[in-house]
Amino acid sequence: MTERTRRVAGAALVGALLLALFYPVLRWLVGEWLGNDYYSHGPLVPLISAFFAWRLWSKWPADRRRVTMETAGLALVLVGLAVYVYALVQRAYFIATLALIVILAGVIWYLLGGAALRRLAFPVAFLFFMAPLPFVEPLSVPLAQVTGAISAAVVRPFGVPLEVNGAQVSLPNAQLVVGAQCSGLRSIVTLLTLVGLVVFVVDGAWPAKLLLALSSIPIAALGNVLRVSSLLGVANTWGAETAFKYYHDYSGIVFFASAVVLLILFSRWCGCREIREDIF
Repeated sequence: MTERTRRVAGAALVGALLLALFYPVLRWLVGEWLGNDYYSHGPLVPLISAFFAWRLWSKWPADRRRVTMETAGLALVLVGLAVYVYALVQRAYFIATLALIVILAGVIWYLLGGAALRRLAFPVAFLFFMAPLPFVEPLSVPLAQVTGAISAAVVRPFGVPLEVNGAQVSLPNAQLVVGAQCSGLRSIVTLLTLVGLVVFVVDGAWPAKLLLALSSIPIAALGNVLRVSSLLGVANTWGAETAFKYYHDYSGIVFFASAVVLLILFSRWCGCREIREDIF
């Protein structure tokens, strides 16, 4: 058996063992992706990470791709495994997911070397966006109330008579509740994932990339306020049934697309206009 064959067989064996070990967390992730509206984009994240890992590795010069096993990576694997097992016992699946990512980084470091880990740092770190944050859903209700209050303040100067009491918005011809879906968190979470990808793909100075990353939250929040404001205007003019039956769902798509366009324009203003040649 050649050295290359032994390495491939060893990597396959390690992969199979890790897959069995990670099954509980993977099952939890799939359940969250299917049942959590804020993370319906979750299945795309590992696919995107795998694609960029392949591109980064294949675009790396052959003389830099030399496999040098480093035992320091084994220490990172052991630390990650300890945190993973403890989190699994405590049913802290979010922490277990983060530990899974740490273990993956340690495996790459151990089997391929530190240079390879640095090369593949983005695909590994990008996996963070597949993990549903535990505070997103509890934050949605108070954020929805804030969104409702700001949206009401936006439409009042246009002659829309309304009263706001918590999540309840009263119009002359309708009673509306600004629920968790109107918080804008879904757009913020999705846009953050998208901007993380854009920041990596575009070529530009790091201060400009940081500014671009920070801009995603206010852009998504502004788009959501405008969406809820327009929803109140439609409800005031044509009634609650028209607003929620015809306008509610489609407006979300339109305003998210508008936020993406605004993000692209902002990236150009920041000087991040070109795609990195070392990836594509």
